[in-house]
Amino acid sequence: MDMKTSKDWIIEQLRKDQSPEGSWSYPFNTGISTDAYMIILLRTLEINDDELIQGLCRRILSKQEKNGAWKLFYDEGDGNITATVEAYYALLFSGFYQKEYPRLRAAKKFILSRGGLKEVSIFTKIMLALTGQYPWPRHSPVPIEVILLPTSFPINFYSFSVFGRANLTPIMILASKKFSIKTKAAPDLRELHLNRNEDVQWVRSDEWRSLLSFFEDGIRRLVGLPDELRRIAIERAKKYMLDRIEPDGTFYSYYSSTFLMIFALLALGFKKTDAIIKNAIEGIKSMTCDINGHPHVQYTTAHVWNTSLISYALQTAGISPEDSMVQAANRYLLSRQHQKFGDWVIHNPKTMPGGWGFSDVNTMNPDVDDTTASLRSISRIATSQLGAWEKGINWALSMQNDDGGWPAFERNADTKLLEFLPLDKGEFLLADPSCADLTGRTLEFFGNYTNLPRDHSVLKQGIEWLVKDQKKDGSWYGRWGICYIYGTWAAVTGLLAAGVPSSHPSIQKALHWLASIQNRDGGWGESCHSDTVNTYVPLQASTLTDTAWVLDALIAASSKPTPEIKKGMAFLVYSIEKQDWTTEYPKGQGMGGAFYIHYHSYRYIFPLITLAHYQQKFGGEF
Repeated sequence: MDMKTSKDWIIEQLRKDQSPEGSWSYPFNTGISTDAYMIILLRTLEINDDELIQGLCRRILSKQEKNGAWKLFYDEGDGNITATVEAYYALLFSGFYQKEYPRLRAAKKFILSRGGLKEVSIFTKIMLALTGQYPWPRHSPVPIEVILLPTSFPINFYSFSVFGRANLTPIMILASKKFSIKTKAAPDLRELHLNRNEDVQWVRSDEWRSLLSFFEDGIRRLVGLPDELRRIAIERAKKYMLDRIEPDGTFYSYYSSTFLMIFALLALGFKKTDAIIKNAIEGIKSMTCDINGHPHVQYTTAHVWNTSLISYALQTAGISPEDSMVQAANRYLLSRQHQKFGDWVIHNPKTMPGGWGFSDVNTMNPDVDDTTASLRSISRIATSQLGAWEKGINWALSMQNDDGGWPAFERNADTKLLEFLPLDKGEFLLADPSCADLTGRTLEFFGNYTNLPRDHSVLKQGIEWLVKDQKKDGSWYGRWGICYIYGTWAAVTGLLAAGVPSSHPSIQKALHWLASIQNRDGGWGESCHSDTVNTYVPLQASTLTDTAWVLDALIAASSKPTPEIKKGMAFLVYSIEKQDWTTEYPKGQGMGGAFYIHYHSYRYIFPLITLAHYQQKFGGEF
């Protein structure tokens, strides 16, 4: 293929895949965890949707490795203990597979070889405790009375990120009641406990004990008897959940928080048949999509994210805003702009709503990345949508942190004390710090799509934060993607758009680093291992998305096609239709080492943007 043919092929694929309402519903694919939890939930609630359960079982089995384990990503190693326990438990709980089934025997052997149930993540331990397979610890990881602490206290409920609160709220209710429900049909996992008499602490960290005593000191200052304080805290936690149920019945449109909310409501005395629980189940069921003939229960939907990026990519590639495809996309996006206040207003009280969220049903939890992505899409019709445009701009501007960078969901939600909480990957779940990918992409938007003066304090502070955040090797870490390639692409394109010259030492250092990690075939590829070792780890293979990100940064910073750009463009064009494990490799993450995302849309979006930017700057040949 040549460049024009490659662009045309992508555009036609996108035209074909657009939904009648104007969005793109490409899967938000997070592996098998949500599929396993769905089977466990349905069987625990004795909802016999056998067709869905059998389909989810088939998908789970299709992902099993020859050694009996499951992995989170292709090059993870022999397997992942947490994913394997979740799959093993779900397949047994389905009732369609027995322990003697050879593939389950292989899974059990792997689990025992890795230390058994005590080695799984704390969130899996919570799920096992809820369903009677694991004891609750004597002490809750976070006392529920924390929800009563005033916002003036150094750590309070609103110190956590909104994503953290969504999951912690039901966990605090459940842990305070040590709630468990076990049905007659539940399998028995006792053989996966290597030491059945072990003292179940879940966490033994001295730092956590210090933080726990800090919480308890604050709680003691509250006025009221302990039992009464606990009752009030539980009521407040219940209200927090119920006030944030989306129109589809889910809690913040996340699978994990909705799953936990259902159990928390049962712990509070709700019946399995109560409307709120039935609506929640229908809501998470509605997030089921088809991938290669198997159902996958998505963690959330990605309609707004997909649609904003795709519409922007199409317009960058020359598709007119008047084209019916773009018109329908922009109508959809305008219908999803937020009108309600969300938790973000706690730390940002002087701003009106105007952001966009990630999923199709998200009405109160906007984020900076979706907001600037949606604004890019409607930028060419901004004069006819001034109200929406100005509200979105104001909201994105107001979300800048005091340190100069941008977070995802909430301003200044990054207290370092949260690092001591005893939750796996707590830095990902509980904090919402400034990060290079959000800051870079926000600077790119304000620099290229608004009339913000180059000497504006917002741009200057963002630039200063990014320059300070650069790693010694010249890269930047991207919080929401994999990882250093993603962050470096966002930072370089953002700095350039904000007026930093390509000769600046930070940009030159970044370009040198990007050139140094190019593969022999001309492409680039990064492993998910990067986010657990906190340094760049090569994938040992090139991917379309990584290659497009790097090329886009190099093109933005170069006055002519360099040898690296030419070689990379050749790889991109010649590989545009390929379909193998590299095109399914995760490019996003929610929790490093635990939660990875394969965006099915990325193989179209970022190559199309890069092809368009190359043609605009250098013409059609390379």
